[in-house]
Amino acid sequence: MPGQRLIEQRIAKEFELSRTPVRESLRMLEAEGLVRSEPNRGAVVRSVSVEELADLYALRALLKSFAAELTAARITDEDLARIDEGIALFAESIEVAAGGTLEGVRALSEANRRIHSAIIHAARHERLAQLLARTVDVPLVFQAFRQFDRGEMERSHLFHRLIRDAIAEHEGTRAARLMTEHVLQGATC
Repeated sequence: MPGQRLIEQRIAKEFELSRTPVRESLRMLEAEGLVRSEPNRGAVVRSVSVEELADLYALRALLKSFAAELTAARITDEDLARIDEGIALFAESIEVAAGGTLEGVRALSEANRRIHSAIIHAARHERLAQLLARTVDVPLVFQAFRQFDRGEMERSHLFHRLIRDAIAEHEGTRAARLMTEHVLQGATC
């Protein structure tokens, strides 16, 4: 939770690690703005304002829409098959996630990750992939899915299929517009 202390020794014990990798991980989280170091307290989970959250979603929408546009120009049959696998997994996961179980939400989140990762991979733009890796807050996406009702899950599934079809037809502008709308729908939750 925001403001929560992250105590190296406790984390190391919980994950059966030495303190060195935990310390390095905390430094990385601080560099990415997710954790801040406070005197006499150590690492603390940083809170995120509503404005920062809106900015994060807007940035993700821009980067992911660019990835979708590039993917439409660079897609291969193998890439499309990878996207299709993620979409099929997402469809299967809706039923389980609609039951409200944590396992169902995890399955839906993982299927979503696979779809978006396949699109980013197919864009073949390493720097873009690195930027997206730094802007996609996995816990944030997971929390959005936890709040989705069945209709919102179905809408997300529809967007995945529409984006996939635009990519398959090499319609980059359309794929980008759909991706922007898809990402921003998560900001409304």
